[in-house]
Amino acid sequence: MSRESTTPTALVVGATGIAGQTISRQLVDAGWTTYGLSRGGSNPVEGVVPVAADLLDPESLTSALGEVDPEIVFITAWMKQDSEAANIEVNSATVRNVLTALKGKSALRHVGLLTGLKHYLGPFDNYATGVMADTPFHENEPRLDSPNFYYAQEDELFAAATKLGFTWSVHRAHTVFGFAVGNAMNMVLTLGVYAEICRETGAPFVFPGSQTQWNGLTDITDADLLGEQMIWAATRPEGANEAFNIANGDVFRWRWMWPKIAEVFGVDPVGFSDTPQPLADRMDDAPKIWAEIAAKNSLAVDDVDRLASWWHTDSDLGRNIECLTDMTKSRQAGFLGFRSTFDSFVNKTERYRSAGILPTR
Repeated sequence: MSRESTTPTALVVGATGIAGQTISRQLVDAGWTTYGLSRGGSNPVEGVVPVAADLLDPESLTSALGEVDPEIVFITAWMKQDSEAANIEVNSATVRNVLTALKGKSALRHVGLLTGLKHYLGPFDNYATGVMADTPFHENEPRLDSPNFYYAQEDELFAAATKLGFTWSVHRAHTVFGFAVGNAMNMVLTLGVYAEICRETGAPFVFPGSQTQWNGLTDITDADLLGEQMIWAATRPEGANEAFNIANGDVFRWRWMWPKIAEVFGVDPVGFSDTPQPLADRMDDAPKIWAEIAAKNSLAVDDVDRLASWWHTDSDLGRNIECLTDMTKSRQAGFLGFRSTFDSFVNKTERYRSAGILPTR
């Protein structure tokens, strides 16, 4: 990342999320003036300038961003709704409102948008059940013939880029391994909480997903790698006006990974047997058990619902298709970063332990 005579400025939308925190931290470490936009206005990353605004309130955004003139904007926020129609309405509005609030800013030159593999798999209403692209997924696959809030967000981005003259990039991540609390899609922390509950109760660490996911190939996205790619695309001509998959670069089978995760927590792994065992169906006692674990270990958070997203981990591990992405386009463009997925899991787990969110061992 080159340094100009003046300090470069970035705005991270969704700055308290699993991706937003990582991007914010990387920008601050690189010397950028970094504004972090969230509804509450607080930010856990030291050095970020917090900005409080409601993404669905255009007047709130315009006021909050009045003195902010970023070169680069990273949009990492989304709001889960009860239907895809509502997802489209709400999440396209968040992108549109942010970019409208930035109209007329003199510095703006690039906007990076984080989406994901629902671009290829279909929306929550028809997730991994309809007509889909073959794996590994490639960025030039045509859009699916079904409504999808990722497509609506892209369209808002493309329209604003044409009007305002900035370049754009879209980043399609798989399941993200990262460090954040209160995030709706956090598999590392969900599995960590599940494993600690198993350890506390003496229960086996049962794989919750499908036979296909247990035996088939898959991949994962490390949040740090995701941040590196988004910043790379925003600061390199090769990243302008392109969509990129972003995954770690290795592939694995859960039947290989599950025992290794169990060893990290000292629990007994049990693989797929006859039928999926979704976590959402088995975690009725989790709030009480976690509160006891938190009290015993003086943990920072005793509300399990702020830590574990059972539904999201169930949806990822319950898919009945092989799911992995192709990284050739990104590599040919010059982004050569990679991660070991198991090392990524261990790294994030150790960070949660150091922060007093998971018990130390």
